[in-house]
Amino acid sequence: MRILHTVQKIPGGLMIVPLLLGVLVNTFCPDILDIGSFTTFLWRDGAMPILAFFMFCTGAQISVKQAGMPLVKGLSLTITKVVIGAVLGVLVNYFFGPAGVLGVVPMAIVAGMTNSNSGLYAALAGEFGDSTDVGALSVLSTNDGPFFTMLAFGLTGLANIPLLILLGTILPIIIGCVLGNLDTELRDWLKPAVSISIPFFAFPLGSALNLRQLIEAGAPGILLGVACTIITGFGGYFAMKLVRAKHPQVGAAIGTTAGNSAATPAALVVADQSLRGAAAIATAQVAASIMVTAILCPILVSWLDKREKRKASEHLDISTMDEPVEAA
Repeated sequence: MRILHTVQKIPGGLMIVPLLLGVLVNTFCPDILDIGSFTTFLWRDGAMPILAFFMFCTGAQISVKQAGMPLVKGLSLTITKVVIGAVLGVLVNYFFGPAGVLGVVPMAIVAGMTNSNSGLYAALAGEFGDSTDVGALSVLSTNDGPFFTMLAFGLTGLANIPLLILLGTILPIIIGCVLGNLDTELRDWLKPAVSISIPFFAFPLGSALNLRQLIEAGAPGILLGVACTIITGFGGYFAMKLVRAKHPQVGAAIGTTAGNSAATPAALVVADQSLRGAAAIATAQVAASIMVTAILCPILVSWLDKREKRKASEHLDISTMDEPVEAA
């Protein structure tokens, strides 16, 4: 059986297939994940430690000579993602009120669109981009939580991002980068671990979700996911175009909703009790968006990748035709 070959033929398959398997297992036989010991450590609780290892290994692939570009890309994508989500949420709230539009509530729009799935971005950047695209995660990962959502809602009491949390996010990448530049043999040794580790953090990310959440959210939750992929995905693509990125299609990998953003509405209620009424609806819609964007975003990035390669090929053909023909 050519399992690996089949999975790799699917856009973002190394991430998506294990993630969906995790969703299915948690939906139909969740007790398996709670057996305990190494079974639970690997398939229920292992996402963050393995993702940290992934970030360390990808950091080792970043050359100091290229250090500026990951920062530029990370800032561009983060600003694009946060601004689009915040502005849309504010506009929907202003024109349609707390009930939202087409059933999608403003809280879900802001919570779902200002956060991105760092793991999925990393997987897609590793597949369709280069080390500078993956390195952008050191900045982009700061929106993988409720902080920017709280800023968008004006909850200044809880909007300050603890510096230690930010440091903890980027430290594995920084240390990996330092070691990889000190020893190129170490960089090469760690390189295979980048792709190998992806399925191992994807499955436990999926095992935190279940299909019932998608059903409960209904059409509005699915609509939120589709809108998130299309609007913020293309926003990220054009942002990468503006900074003249070599692989602008990777920018569309921000067209996702962070796996932990389903908890964002509850965090907002802690800060402002007046939001309690919309929290339950928003939580279900955001959970649906997590799953919908996890499926659609890799498809969008893959389509843009083919489009970029086709354009590059056509440009090369035109350049070749324009070359003067030497006289015999």
